[in-house]
Amino acid sequence: MNKINKYFKEIKKFPTWFFFPFAFAIKFSKLCLMRTSVIDPYNCLNMKNVPCITVTWHNRLLYFPALLPKKYRVRTYALISPSRDGQYVSDLVSHFGVKSVRGSSSKKGARALREAEEIINNKFNLSVTPDGPRGPKYKMSQGPIILASKTGRPILPLSVNASKYWEAKSWDKFQIAKPGAKIELVFGNIINIPPDLSAEEIEKWKKVVEDKLLEITHDN
Repeated sequence: MNKINKYFKEIKKFPTWFFFPFAFAIKFSKLCLMRTSVIDPYNCLNMKNVPCITVTWHNRLLYFPALLPKKYRVRTYALISPSRDGQYVSDLVSHFGVKSVRGSSSKKGARALREAEEIINNKFNLSVTPDGPRGPKYKMSQGPIILASKTGRPILPLSVNASKYWEAKSWDKFQIAKPGAKIELVFGNIINIPPDLSAEEIEKWKKVVEDKLLEITHDN
């Protein structure tokens, strides 16, 4: 077993097709084993030509690409860590039509921010996990605030809430929905961030966005 674990740890990238069974399992469980719905009280899905920076907590990612409606999903890039685990996530979400830009606040951050700005300015949505890749859990990072301030694009809080789930023994208590669970993709309201923020103002808006995302985040 230790040899197997060591072997997998040394592999930085599997062929993309390797993740097809995992993507299929997620799609199958969504269709046949779970009760899923999209809650969009502010009619955000019908906004035209307004790319958003979406923020979703790290532990809610498993069903996020499957629940995001296709017309929104195919216009979305995900900002994903350049780590090996991030490569796995990037390959998995590609089976749902979600493209990736690789980087984080802790590694390759400047290049990732430049790429993210270009993506947003080309009218694509950018999906960010603001407490990833290392936490702390449910704590907003500055990245989405800085990007929104620079590009003039709004931030859109999104949460995936499951009625029953297993929790992984990880820093974020990653959630894996149980069969028969009710899973909801919940849209918050858009948040417009002013331009040219000072360091103090960044912190203020970071708290505003964090609170709004927590409002639609439900734990059991």
